[in-house]
Amino acid sequence: MKVRLTAKYSNLKRNQKKWIMVAADILLVPLALWVAWGLRLGDFWPDISLIGFWWLFPAIVPVAILIFAKLGLYRAIIRYIGSQALFAIVKGSSLMALVLWSLVFLSREPGFPRSIPIIFAMVLLLFIGGSRLFVRFLYQWVNTNFSSKEAVAIYGAGDSGIQLITALQKGKEYIPVAFFDDNPQLWQHFLHGAPIFDPAKIAEVLADFKIQRVLLATPRATKKERKLILDKLEPFAVHVQTIPSVSDIVSGAASVDQLQEVELDDLLGRDPVPPMQELFDACIKNKVVMVTGGGGSIGSELCRQIVNAMPKKLIIFEQNEYSLYLIEQELTNLVSSLDFDVQIIPILGSVTNANKLGAVFSQYSVNTVYHAAAYKHVPLVEQNVFEGIRNNIIGTKVVSELAHLHKVERFVLISTDKAVRPTNVMGASKRFAEQLIQILAQKSDTVFCMVRFGNVLGSSGSVVPKFRKQIAHGGPITVTHSEITRYFMTIPEASQLVIQAGAMALGGDVFVLDMGDPVKIIDLARRMIELSGFDVKSDDHPDGDIEIIFTGLRPGEKLFEELLIGDSVTGTEHSKILRANEVFVEEEVVLEALRQLEKAEDRLDAEAARTILQSVVSGFKPNSALVDLLDKRPV
Repeated sequence: MKVRLTAKYSNLKRNQKKWIMVAADILLVPLALWVAWGLRLGDFWPDISLIGFWWLFPAIVPVAILIFAKLGLYRAIIRYIGSQALFAIVKGSSLMALVLWSLVFLSREPGFPRSIPIIFAMVLLLFIGGSRLFVRFLYQWVNTNFSSKEAVAIYGAGDSGIQLITALQKGKEYIPVAFFDDNPQLWQHFLHGAPIFDPAKIAEVLADFKIQRVLLATPRATKKERKLILDKLEPFAVHVQTIPSVSDIVSGAASVDQLQEVELDDLLGRDPVPPMQELFDACIKNKVVMVTGGGGSIGSELCRQIVNAMPKKLIIFEQNEYSLYLIEQELTNLVSSLDFDVQIIPILGSVTNANKLGAVFSQYSVNTVYHAAAYKHVPLVEQNVFEGIRNNIIGTKVVSELAHLHKVERFVLISTDKAVRPTNVMGASKRFAEQLIQILAQKSDTVFCMVRFGNVLGSSGSVVPKFRKQIAHGGPITVTHSEITRYFMTIPEASQLVIQAGAMALGGDVFVLDMGDPVKIIDLARRMIELSGFDVKSDDHPDGDIEIIFTGLRPGEKLFEELLIGDSVTGTEHSKILRANEVFVEEEVVLEALRQLEKAEDRLDAEAARTILQSVVSGFKPNSALVDLLDKRPV
């Protein structure tokens, strides 16, 4: 019955609801006066004493309706009624007490108890305010218990939490039924009708309200604080989502109700160090900057960061047409919207094309090069050995030598932790490229350096989007090995550190980024499953939702990655950037290896290529049989 009445009331037009409120007040105002009279005299049927004042009952009704209307009480939407409307009721009740007293005073009728106007104001406040609150609570009770909307809890009862509950209450998908907040002063209070709870009561509240989704409304919290919140929610099978960042909300790029999945950087709890502006600008501001591989995951983010530092020109060199188109469009729009005086120059080409690159250096007088072009997918490079060598080694040689010839001021090679004691061709080719840079740095006026770091979140082929897709399809999640670990960092943080490291280079430097602690991939998979509102299916828990299966290490893949070849490492003026002192082979050895690699490629002898790489790259030990798809070794 209550459900039907509430549904009918919700479906009424706004005007109809307003007249229902007016009709209710027409009944409640004289009733409040009657109750006030009764309370004063201790008799709820004081007919004799009322005889001289019966006219007050009809007289105060139109006055009360007029006052409440003027105070905007009939414009308020009852289900969202807040403190402003309640204050209007207090004001209106007080005014009605004055009106009542004035009417009696003007009538000169004796025998009117002087305390009745005060009691009347209090009773009227109770009746009018209570009737609104009753309707609001009835609406919310029906929505919570009988609505098709999903009951959700909001973590964070601050400004963002208020904006979120307001937005969700207007929508048709979710009904917020509870808040959690770490501030004890807010506990046991209500916000837009939803109670605020101590996070220690999460289990109890989730069960009582049948909540399966928790929304984080803490956009100003640090990564460390957000991780603590996620740690509290992880044991429960609830889907955790978050509102967009403050910067996106403030800029208008997103609204508070555009819920997102929890990002892995929230799980890592790493708070990025703000860039040191003098380092950030040193190699970019008012300079001509070129990014090779500018359409890739790292290259495109480098381009975004570089544009914000206001270079004179930004040359995006990329061999993938579609990737180049996307980043060129994005940056052109960005430059236009921010009114930056930056020329974006998109150039399609391969880093192995010396003629084309030479023309670029000649025509644009490049000051700074960030060499991010590389093949980085370990299994694919294992199957295409010579393409990996050509792109990662020959490409680096071409770009770096042209930079040297054209007297580029700074050259930064983007490297990888897989170059340390590599077990695959990709890692070995990157270490080979590092050594080319170290050798060239000894004889060049160009300041060469390289920056080495681990996995970046959200890059192409990253486990995070893969796991997210597998969870969306109901699993299973595939992990190569139960013990495999990886270092992780966000792409923006890595890109900012690369730019700052390049500014600190003296020549031949090997910079290593502080990636924090490595992450066990199976733990990451479990957390992503649980924060998506599912249980992990296992032998101990056969009724779980999503299973994790192990597929075995792929060719060339390692269980653990390292960032340093030796122990000789020193700090820099930036707390997240370290400088490693690493030896490299003689130039003649490297040049001879390059000649031998060319001959091996002519024969498509991938086994010989791996042997040659082993002779130059210290610690290179292939951990799998050769799987090159075009290998033509003599039988």
